[in-house]
Amino acid sequence: MARLFGTDGIRGVANVELKPTLAYALGRATAHHLVGRGGLLVVGQDTRRSGDMFVAAIAAGATSLGAEVRIAGCVPTPALAYLAGNGDFAAGIMVSASHNPADDNGLKVLDGSGLKLDDGVEEEIEQLIWRTEELGSVGNAEIGRAVVDPSLIERYREHRLGLAGTVDAAGLHVVLDCANGSGGVVGPDILAATGATVEVIHNAPDGININVASGATSPGSLAAAVRERGADVGFALDGDADRLIAVDAAGTIVDGDQVLGILALDRLERGVLAEGALVVSVLSNGGLQEAVEAAGGQIIRTPVGDKYILEGMQVSGAGLGGEKSGHVIVLEHTTSGDGIVTALEVLRVMTRAGLPLAELAARIPMLPQQQRAVKARHKDQWEGDREILRAIREAEARLGGHGRVLVRPSGTEPALRVMVEGPDADLVTELADAIAALAGQRLN
Repeated sequence: MARLFGTDGIRGVANVELKPTLAYALGRATAHHLVGRGGLLVVGQDTRRSGDMFVAAIAAGATSLGAEVRIAGCVPTPALAYLAGNGDFAAGIMVSASHNPADDNGLKVLDGSGLKLDDGVEEEIEQLIWRTEELGSVGNAEIGRAVVDPSLIERYREHRLGLAGTVDAAGLHVVLDCANGSGGVVGPDILAATGATVEVIHNAPDGININVASGATSPGSLAAAVRERGADVGFALDGDADRLIAVDAAGTIVDGDQVLGILALDRLERGVLAEGALVVSVLSNGGLQEAVEAAGGQIIRTPVGDKYILEGMQVSGAGLGGEKSGHVIVLEHTTSGDGIVTALEVLRVMTRAGLPLAELAARIPMLPQQQRAVKARHKDQWEGDREILRAIREAEARLGGHGRVLVRPSGTEPALRVMVEGPDADLVTELADAIAALAGQRLN
């Protein structure tokens, strides 16, 4: 039986692969394993149309075992994490597929500290999902209540407004792309609290336009808006606001690796980068590693997934970590990726240094890198395919020890992910295309 939990919760096409019956069973399993009778579970969602359906199913499942459910409504994932970790809640469940298309949805379970679950706990909850009918039920007097509490988001808003108040970005012109997602609920107000002039685009969610030609996975329209409006910087959130991609005044995209580098180099210069370390995934660019090491810092690499980044930070004592995709964890402020916090930190560095984003980003020159997502029905079988393994070995030989080839199954989609990195841009593209094409033939 395929494992339900991937690198970022349970995901699938809403009402097709991911059904409300599964959300109901997850609500019951979470109530049984993490919450208990009378305990509090907080539930939130992004702007997808299917979100209401899944929230209702989770609430029904949890209350059927006596848990009390508080429904926060449309909130960023980092807001749900903040609520779960800063109150009386025993756990939280976020209904979101983050950067995925609108037809998808996902279920992310957080513990009472606002952290994603360890793999072992996920495994235990997964077993309870399959055995949901064995968990029994409670009588009418013990059934929990599901209460909608729109004031919950204010706890997060007030905390982030406090952070914004420590940044003086007066005089800067910012364009914020909300990806028609849940970040639009609070993001504009928080960034405006820095004193910056904030223009907002893609903040008219209709349930089906989340992430469509917008946001962190499609920042082209943000780049155009920054150029057209003469802005100093642009920020693109993804659908649930746990990622951030930046754009400089010329419309050049500054990805998560360069953002991490900007924050890390600033902290190294001030002597406040905890353990002198930056935690990144295996996908992060070799150019980032070279820049951080040249400045006297060290890079610690983990598997892909922000929960593994956080684990690496906790083990090493590092205070900064993240991924090329724009997940950035600034541990002094948050235990999860938070695109709004990341934007605040970028503005803080820009104003402290008195430099435009382009100059800060130029300190972290990137090696040519190409990534491919190959639709693959049999994504987990690539390691047993001799042709694919031969192609990888040949690609590594052609890079001559001056680059990397990384192949891995996606944790969120039926796809194989291919990454090739090296000093020769043309060769990197050629090798990435060749491996991706072969994998598409062999794994479908």
